[in-house]
Amino acid sequence: MNFDPIFFRSQFPSLQSEGIYLDSAATALKPLVMIEATNRYYLNATTVLRSKHSQALALDAQYELARVLAADLINAPFNHEIIWTKGATESINLVAQSYARNRLQSGDEIIVSELEHHSNLIPWLQVAEQTGAKVIKWEIEADGTLSTQHLQLLMTNKTRIIAVTQMSNVTGYQPNIAKISQLAHQYNAIIVVDGAQGVIHDAMDVQRYDIDFYTFSAHKLYGPTGLGVLYGKSELLQQMNCWQGGGKMLKTTSFTDFKPANLPYKFEAGTPNIAAVIGFYAVLDWLKTLDSNTAERYTIDLVRYTYKKLCALPNIKIHSRANSPLLSFSFTDIHHDDIAILLTEQNIAIRNGELCAQPLIKALNCKGVIRASFMPYNSQTDADKFLFAVENALSILK
Repeated sequence: MNFDPIFFRSQFPSLQSEGIYLDSAATALKPLVMIEATNRYYLNATTVLRSKHSQALALDAQYELARVLAADLINAPFNHEIIWTKGATESINLVAQSYARNRLQSGDEIIVSELEHHSNLIPWLQVAEQTGAKVIKWEIEADGTLSTQHLQLLMTNKTRIIAVTQMSNVTGYQPNIAKISQLAHQYNAIIVVDGAQGVIHDAMDVQRYDIDFYTFSAHKLYGPTGLGVLYGKSELLQQMNCWQGGGKMLKTTSFTDFKPANLPYKFEAGTPNIAAVIGFYAVLDWLKTLDSNTAERYTIDLVRYTYKKLCALPNIKIHSRANSPLLSFSFTDIHHDDIAILLTEQNIAIRNGELCAQPLIKALNCKGVIRASFMPYNSQTDADKFLFAVENALSILK
């Protein structure tokens, strides 16, 4: 299996435009196979898991095969441990409300790392308020990493949950998930891993790392928006209350009671985002043809190339980690918004600001960052144009 960056890039129609796209950490561009699969569905739209005519049954099979491929991606033991949601955000909220809310008691502790995106912080603050539990901040070290020794000092017999990202969307740092999981289970706590940023670069092996809950969004994995995955261990999912009520999440009901459906359907009330699941099936099938390790090395090499040249700029502060697929930086004498506006005027798509990670930005002692995130569809030409645009912006602002 080979990786050809030129051929890979050709599979993304949006790259036909003149602009430079370096905002993949926000959402990845979509390959033609996904666009075509989604279009085919809408040309012959029917529903799933309801009707018995031949077209519906064929769609049922493809819909469930997407679940199989998602389970394969993260090495989940069973297909029914894959729950379709609207995204990683909804997945974490589902765990907080269906698992944690009914188990946490006053004084219980939820350890949340300082690296987290708001999606892996706010749901825990909410459930803590509802139950009387406490959110404990696991602070980053001076170098922006997380210390498992520090984590062990935070853990007590009241620790119930550890919530941590697989990869920071600001710095690209990847915590030691294996060690964190080991510590969590040593204290009879569970680990919830936000894989939204990391899954496209290194899909989590949930069995190897003994992960209790793992979440990610399809749109950051070349897939459609509005679709997410929640993986949970069967024994935990079985214990959880239904997330929402409606069609297809029950076996029987009356005006006094209902009996939930089996996994995974007890958490998938109502008509699902069928087009997104079908589009994601096409993406997951397509990804099996990609040499992902070579593609990732190619991406990291692009970042290294860009990093070396960025470091020569005056008053720059790099916040991202080495060997990360993203570059985040700021200037001590120029506001990030000013740089971002001038980059936009030069057709460079990046992200700037607090990146939905206000506590981390505060810990990094800056008002906001400029983030350029790379993928295998980017090229050295993209990097050079980005660097030229940054230098041009600096010359204007200074």
